[in-house]
Amino acid sequence: MLYLTSSPEDLTTAANLLQAGELVALPTETVYGLAADASNPEAVRAIFLAKGRPADHPLIVHIAAAEQLSAWVAAVPEAAWRLAAAFWPGPLTLVLPAARTVSPLVTGGQTRVALRVPAHPVFQAVLKRLGPERGLAAPSANPFGRISPTTAQHVQRHLAGRIAAVVDGGPCPVGIESTIVDLSGDHPRLLRPGRITAEALAPHLPRLLTTDATAPRVPGMLDSHYAPSKPCYRIPIDLLDLHPSPFPDQRLGLIATRPPDWPVARFWPMPAVPEDYASMLYSVLHQADGSDCDVLLIALPPEDPAWIAVHDRIRRAARSL
Repeated sequence: MLYLTSSPEDLTTAANLLQAGELVALPTETVYGLAADASNPEAVRAIFLAKGRPADHPLIVHIAAAEQLSAWVAAVPEAAWRLAAAFWPGPLTLVLPAARTVSPLVTGGQTRVALRVPAHPVFQAVLKRLGPERGLAAPSANPFGRISPTTAQHVQRHLAGRIAAVVDGGPCPVGIESTIVDLSGDHPRLLRPGRITAEALAPHLPRLLTTDATAPRVPGMLDSHYAPSKPCYRIPIDLLDLHPSPFPDQRLGLIATRPPDWPVARFWPMPAVPEDYASMLYSVLHQADGSDCDVLLIALPPEDPAWIAVHDRIRRAARSL
């Protein structure tokens, strides 16, 4: 696997590899994505093989600008243009009726396609080198179900030998996956929480519903996802004040905004601000998973709307104690 920098020469190398049907991990503002030419069926199939991803799990197509929507979408609703004007480039994915030319490999066999315009300059630079007609399918660059990567080193550790290259664009500033909004039906639906909150979306949408049983399949919504390989449990923060330790005979690693009243082998302090916590979460989970701890604990942050996206990722990464 080539380890590329963000130099103009290396970005051209990355674009050439993608044009040749290879897989290249690229940084976005959310997490590192495993990119392939979305119009190349063999390249898209390679994503599923490299990740061990189920074939019915749809991919997000990344495009350079909102003006490209019409090439991927059967009919672009007015709400999509409003959200694109407000939040693109940025960590918002829109689910829309797919154009007939979009491969079912990308959509997971559905009639809808997920699209976003990433804000990261490295990803944008590669898209510009590919030209306005190209889009890149790019799920998180990690084995399916495991912790999403927020550095090039995370990608290298877990996908070396499976993909052609990774471009090091530094740590991802948002740190969790994009917000997903479904605009393919009669009413907008929030399918996955992220940095862009329901409150931020509300002024641009007439009515926003939370997901329901009829919602389309979208990435990152399995009950177990973003998970470390070590046993990992989520606990109420009040448990930090109680004795004894929940695992007295194990080397415990704790991720929390404050230390416990019982001993742990490793403690990773987390910020008390939800955006900062989200930015650090996956990086800390990678550190904890690589530590000498036997069991990992995550103390849940406050039950507050500002923390919904963080709670969502913790719930999928850690089992209830």
